[in-house]
Amino acid sequence: MTENAYIKLVPSSAQQTITTDEIKSLFNYYKEITSKTGTQVDWNYEYSAFPYEIKEPTTGTDNWFYLKSDNDRYNAILMGIDNESVVNNENEQVKQTYIQITLPDSATHGDKGKANEFSKFLAKKLKGELHLFNGRIMYYYPRK
Repeated sequence: MTENAYIKLVPSSAQQTITTDEIKSLFNYYKEITSKTGTQVDWNYEYSAFPYEIKEPTTGTDNWFYLKSDNDRYNAILMGIDNESVVNNENEQVKQTYIQITLPDSATHGDKGKANEFSKFLAKKLKGELHLFNGRIMYYYPRK
């Protein structure tokens, strides 16, 4: 059964919209900082920290991509962007952007661990509201 986690870009987030290219750039930044950690501890940590390749769908839209791994402990994680209609504090309907992280049926326990790690990293960078796979919510944005 597929599982989903969401990063919602709320009004006090660092940005209100995002593109797949921006998410890919954050993953490249993640790979860069983990490779620096690996250099410090004299270990090839970059591949262990991010054992995936970023793949584009062959057909379809530009609002999703997936992470595919050749490692036997990992398989795939899907990443997509969409909007939802929510009611703000002034009782107005507004569009809110969210990032959806999906674990397909073929996902492993390693994929779920990495998906949790990546979603926390993205939510922290974007100052978003993270809805985890288990239904819990983590708030990374400044709350009043």
